[in-house]
This record gives sequence, C-alpha cells and structure tokens, in this order.
Amino acid sequence: MLMQNRRIFFVQSPDGPVSSSCFDVRDEPVPELDDGDVLVRNIYLSCDPYMRGRMGGTANYPQSKTFPIDQVIPARVVGQVEASQNTEYAVGNLVWGFLGWELYSVAKGGGDLRVIDPQLGPISHAITVIGMPGLTARVGMLDIGKPQPGETAFISSASGAVGQVAGQIAKLSGCRVVGSAGSDAKVAHIIDKLGFDAAFNYKTAHSIGAALDEHCPDGIDIYFENVGGETLEAVLNRINQGARIPVCGMISQYDIAERYEPRNIANVEARNAIMQRFSVYEHMNQFDEFLIWVAERIKDRRIVYFEDIVDGIDNTIGAFIGMMNGENLGKRLVQISNDPTL
Repeated sequence: MLMQNRRIFFVQSPDGPVSSSCFDVRDEPVPELDDGDVLVRNIYLSCDPYMRGRMGGTANYPQSKTFPIDQVIPARVVGQVEASQNTEYAVGNLVWGFLGWELYSVAKGGGDLRVIDPQLGPISHAITVIGMPGLTARVGMLDIGKPQPGETAFISSASGAVGQVAGQIAKLSGCRVVGSAGSDAKVAHIIDKLGFDAAFNYKTAHSIGAALDEHCPDGIDIYFENVGGETLEAVLNRINQGARIPVCGMISQYDIAERYEPRNIANVEARNAIMQRFSVYEHMNQFDEFLIWVAERIKDRRIVYFEDIVDGIDNTIGAFIGMMNGENLGKRLVQISNDPTL
C-alpha cells in the first residue's frame, strides 16, 4: 500500500493580504523513487516573509520569481531520510534542504540536501539560526553594516527570524543596539532575552520618529531594514553621515496595492550613506565558515535564538498567515512529524 502524502499547493495569488483561499490541501500517494532520488520525511517546515513576495499579486515581484500556480509551496525543510536510492544519503540521515510544504518530499537526484550534525544543537536550527536566517543576519550586518564600537544600530522587526541575530551581532561588535517590534511582549523580549539596549512598540509609540529620537539621540549609523514604509522614512531623517542600510526585506509593503514611498530617499545621497539590497543566496560561499562561526557563539551563548513552533501540517496555512500578521515571537516554524532527537 502506497503511503499518503498531505501536500499544500499554491493555487491563487492574493489580491491584498494572503488568505487561506490562496492554498489547497491535497492527499496524494508518495511516488516511487528513481535512481538517485531520496525520500525525506519532513519534520520542520519554514514560514518566511519573503514567501509572501513570491506569491505575487500586490507584492509586485517579477513574474519570473513568483511561485508557480498549482504546485506545492517551496520552502526550507528539516527532515529525515525515509528511503534512498542515492549512495550519498542513508536511511535515518537528518537533512535540510529546499523542499516543500508536505509530509514527504522526494529530492530528485538528492537535490541540494545537506546532512545535519545534531551535535550543533536542535535540528530545527538548520533552517533558522545556523541556516539561511542566521547567514542573512551576518552578511547584512557584517558585510554591509560594518559595525564599529560606539555606533548606534537600529533593527526593525527585531524579534523576528533575522532581526534577532542581526541585533546580537551588532551588540557583539560594540554598538548601542535599538530594536522595534509590534507588541509590548516583543519589546520586553528584545531587551530582556536578546540583550538590546532599548526597544519600542511602533504600534503604540506617539510616532516612529519620536521613538527614534528618544532611543537614538546620537542618530543612526546602521539601519538593518526589515519593514520599509514609514519606518524607513523616519530612519532616513535620522541617519548619520556615512550610515549603512542593509536591506533585508520590507514586510510592511508586501500586502498593499499602493506602496509607501519614502519622500526623503535623497538623504541617502546627501549623507553619503550606503543603502544596499542583498540576497543570502549570493553569499553561499560563506556558508561552511559561517556554520563554525555561529556554532561557537551559540555554544557559549554569545548568541541566543528563539523559535515559534506551531504543531501540525494542517495548521501550516494559519501559521504563515499569523506570521504575516506579526503573531510570532521568534522564527516561525511548523513541526509536522516526530523529531527523533527530542
């Protein structure tokens, strides 16, 4: 009897905020493996803001970069090899790779699976702090932000998957670090758990500009950009000469038809600042060295990391929508099967 595979398909681009109507859940047989293939039982699925951009619609992504309609949602996944026709992967190996929102994935030809060393920490970390989010934070903060002791670094979405690491890297570099988030609980978490010097709730602040004036009295040298919109405009009025702005994302702009265009973008030129968009996939040559670097800092707790894990594949769609609405505290994952290391 063939195993059944529950799979989540992308069926419709959202016209505005993403909704459950964009997805369809189907049960299908797990296919037979061809030579070189690997069957992975998925354990943790990743939910990431960039995925909203690739759903198209109001996100205004190029058509060539949007998810194909009527295909399983692609995502980073941690899993365990269930069956293998590939000599590089043995049954029982713990792996991570770019697979999909489904109970089982077939990695054709082995795909780009990487074997996980569980000695490095929880296996979920392979798609969080010791995976793409962690590398994204390091590339943005160190390669573009270039933090120096005594500077002020401001991190938006500071309790999220990337922001929490970016802020800690700035702190380790000797900066005064300020974060923003969308709830008082997140603000307390940013200060008490992540060790930021200050943080504020952008939803309840009198204004974002006033909050920045209070917490960044000497201006802003580094802005790690995760949200865009009014926050970016407020920051651009307060950047110092030679400021650096690594642009990781602009989550506030993904679900709206008319984007908020900062009226003061000329401040980047006037203040000799650098504002640079980057993709972590352009820096994968750093990955092996990054693993060693971040593992050392996690081991001695110079870097701490928090995950927000939802249980069950049937809750994946709601988990993603909730993340887009800011419900998560830490990196949003969905656990869909047993983790053998727990």
